[in-house]
Amino acid sequence: MNQRKTILLTGASGVLGSALLPLLGCHRVIALIHSSHVPAEQVRGDLAAPQLGVDDATYQWLADVVDTVVHCGATTDFGAGAQATAELNTRGTQRVIEFASRADARLLYVSTAFVARTALTRQVAGRAQGEATAVPDHYLDSKRAAEELVRTSGLPYTIARPSVIIGDRETGAIPRFQGLHSIVTALLKGSVPLLPLDPSARADIIPRDVAAQALAALVDLPFDGAEHWLTSGEAAPTASEVVAACHARAETFGIPMPSPRLVDPDMVDRLVRPVFIDPLPPAARRRFDDMLAMTALFDTADPLPCTLSDLAGGPGALTAEQVRLAVDASIDHLVHVKNLSRSRTPEGAAA
Repeated sequence: MNQRKTILLTGASGVLGSALLPLLGCHRVIALIHSSHVPAEQVRGDLAAPQLGVDDATYQWLADVVDTVVHCGATTDFGAGAQATAELNTRGTQRVIEFASRADARLLYVSTAFVARTALTRQVAGRAQGEATAVPDHYLDSKRAAEELVRTSGLPYTIARPSVIIGDRETGAIPRFQGLHSIVTALLKGSVPLLPLDPSARADIIPRDVAAQALAALVDLPFDGAEHWLTSGEAAPTASEVVAACHARAETFGIPMPSPRLVDPDMVDRLVRPVFIDPLPPAARRRFDDMLAMTALFDTADPLPCTLSDLAGGPGALTAEQVRLAVDASIDHLVHVKNLSRSRTPEGAAA
């Protein structure tokens, strides 16, 4: 049996933290919360404030009892701006490191697999940003900087890098929809006539519960500087397969989804945007540019690394069929929650 730990968990009310929390039941968990409540022992604080936003007595008490920190707290909003993103994701991580040092604790830091895709952003690639409010570079810069802080902290640490989080594997359930959900919604509604992606580009995703199971396993392993990739890897679907999944589920639900064209991003910049996008109203241009910014991170057929199969006690690597079924479950959940269906609920769909 693994030794019982006292864990300070940040981001416990987030998409991933809320799935991890119930898996840590054999340990004592103290959640650092900002404004929400979670079903656990909790302390109200703020990653953006010195000393984690708690008073001296609380800070010292936490340092006395905590032996492990799991740092899930972050902003994933690509439109938050460089300063706000760095304040929470990078300087917030520095404050967590300072606490872990005071507590002589181990640190599990949750980063993102897309630190491996920095070269694909439109800004780095030298492509026009247009009127996009979504700037992935700010998020990726903050995560890379935070990883370096962790590596050089002198603490026993582990870094986990999940890819895009979708709903739970079986039900598709997720407390808050993510960026990929917005693209799937637009596809189902027929408001995206084209996707700026090569058909073979890989859309790496990981179900929320699978990522949480991997993190729970990491808590019970040595913190020896390992960096784990929580991804679909070779099993990740291509852009054309994601579109085909949307089509299949739309047909099942009676949703008349048009077929979007998958267009090379260079062609979009050279031909499509000047003729079809520039004349649109500002709000429509902004939505299109935000989509360009987000899909750029998927614009390669090369798979992300995946170390799920190396993780003792973890969920194991996903097969392509398991990923396909998880994508279907997430689409079904999205259709139900957003009331997109125009016919009956199909047999086996998440209610």
